[in-house]
Amino acid sequence: MHETSLGGTLRDYLSGEEIDETTFEEFRQALARLLVEEQGYPRERIRAKVKLTYCIDGEEYERPLDFVVYDEKDRPIFVVLFCAGNVGSFERETVCAARLVEGGPVPYALVTDTMNASLMDVRTGEVAATGMHAVPNWDALLEMVRKADVKPLTEEQRERQTRVFHTYCGFLFGTCCSETCSLPPKDKGKA
Repeated sequence: MHETSLGGTLRDYLSGEEIDETTFEEFRQALARLLVEEQGYPRERIRAKVKLTYCIDGEEYERPLDFVVYDEKDRPIFVVLFCAGNVGSFERETVCAARLVEGGPVPYALVTDTMNASLMDVRTGEVAATGMHAVPNWDALLEMVRKADVKPLTEEQRERQTRVFHTYCGFLFGTCCSETCSLPPKDKGKA
C-alpha cells in the first residue's frame, strides 16, 4: 500500500501550517495529537517528516521519518514511524532508521499503525513492549533514555545498517505496488 495525495490540504497539528492531505496524513496527525495531548510530549520537541539521507553504491537516497523526538539539547532520542500494514513487518526497518538518524542512534523507537504498536530497544533490536499502551509518556521516555546505553555506530555497522534499511525501503516502503511509488534517488538538483 502506498501513500497518495488526496488533492487537498489540512492543518498540521505540530506546525500549524497547511500541508498536503494524503492517504496516511490523518493517521500521522492523530499520532502527533496522541504524543502531545495524551502522553505529554512537548510539541516543540517533535519534528515531523525528518529526512534520513543515506548512500548506497554512490547513489544518495532519502526516506522521511514520520517523527523524531529531541531532548532539551536538541539531540534525537526517539523515532516514531507510522506503517500501513502489520506492525511486526516494520520493526527491523524502524530499528535501522533509529540507528541511522542524524545525531543518533537513538535508544528507543516506535512503529505503529495507530491501532497497534511495537516499542523497540534500538541497541538490541528487540521488542520492548507491544500495543498502544507501549507508547511511553514523556517522563517515562526521558527516564528510559537516561538509563540507556547508546554507542555510536562504527563505519562497518553503519554500512550494514544502511544496506538493510535500503532493502526494507525498497521492498516494504518503496516498491509496494508500482513504479510510481518506488523510492527514488535523492534529487541532487534540489536543496
